Amino acid sequence: MTTYGYARVSTKEQNVSRQLDALLAFPLEERDIYVDYYSGASFSRPTYQRLLRLMAEGDVLVVTSIDRLGRNYKEILEQWQDLTRVRGVDIVVLDMPLLDTRASDRDLTGTLIADIVLQLLSYVAQVERENIRQRQAEGIAAARARGMRFGRPPIARPEAYRGIRQRVSRGELTHVRAAQELGVSRSTFEKWLREDRGV
Repeated sequence: MTTYGYARVSTKEQNVSRQLDALLAFPLEERDIYVDYYSGASFSRPTYQRLLRLMAEGDVLVVTSIDRLGRNYKEILEQWQDLTRVRGVDIVVLDMPLLDTRASDRDLTGTLIADIVLQLLSYVAQVERENIRQRQAEGIAAARARGMRFGRPPIARPEAYRGIRQRVSRGELTHVRAAQELGVSRSTFEKWLREDRGV
């Protein structure tokens, strides 16, 4: 039997150390802790998938909270069922002692309460993810309304562009050759052509 820890943050810029500290204090060995820098929207995360392949019946998976496991209500419930009932893996959620499947003396009422808590926390995790996306969209919309631009600034057309464009239209130059002469990518040159045509 091996006890594994799993930690997750959405991006490399986010700090995972609080989760790692809690997992090490469980206690877990550092070599048995797996970390993903991926969104919790789905379970198609490389490190989590590798961990799934390692876990066998009787192993234990420890997470600090249910939203570190995932943030999709339906998928959290499916994953929980797959781990506990199909694979025979126990799960421990550190911030919710009710969600510890190692409790072998749990009666029917205890199991029912744990299932309700799991469903509630999974629902909250998804709602929070949707709220984050909504706040991001609102923030971007507000920034655009204030005139802020996103993405790379447009590349200015070189002085030679007009003459080269005419040579392309006469069939003297290919798009690839024209882009090379202008020192830009073919896609940039073709974007300029589309803009000139009003497409």
